Amino acid sequence: MVGDNIEVGVYPIRKALAIAEEQELDLVEISPKAVPPVCKVMDYKKFLYEQKKRDKSLKSKASKVVVKEIRFGPNTDEHDYEFKKKHAEKFLKEGAKLKAYVFFKGRSIIYKDQGQILLLKLAQELEELGKVEQMPRLEGKRMTMFIAPKKK
Repeated sequence: MVGDNIEVGVYPIRKALAIAEEQELDLVEISPKAVPPVCKVMDYKKFLYEQKKRDKSLKSKASKVVVKEIRFGPNTDEHDYEFKKKHAEKFLKEGAKLKAYVFFKGRSIIYKDQGQILLLKLAQELEELGKVEQMPRLEGKRMTMFIAPKKK
């Protein structure tokens, strides 16, 4: 192991550098604010490589958020609504976030209240599978609502 033949202790900086050079390793400053500064003899490139490997493995273990979208019209029929609700249930069971939106074409913007009722009805029926992250909000010609899956 690196540094086996070196006694742990306080060394002047020149002696520490000499020890690092003798072992063909690097002298790395660990805590510069300490008095005296704390340094360690190590292979710095190997340290960086291992740190990068650790970061990569942590990143791969992190969960990726998937957002699925479901589009409704302001006058969506009951059968179409039920069909899309089944898809929404499937998405939430898989653990994906759901973005449900009502798209208003042309003059259908006058049915804003119907769109909001439709989204609130969907949220109420999916209550046991997910919780509403963002209530229905009109943005231009779209009224959007986000539903996040409940943790198991």
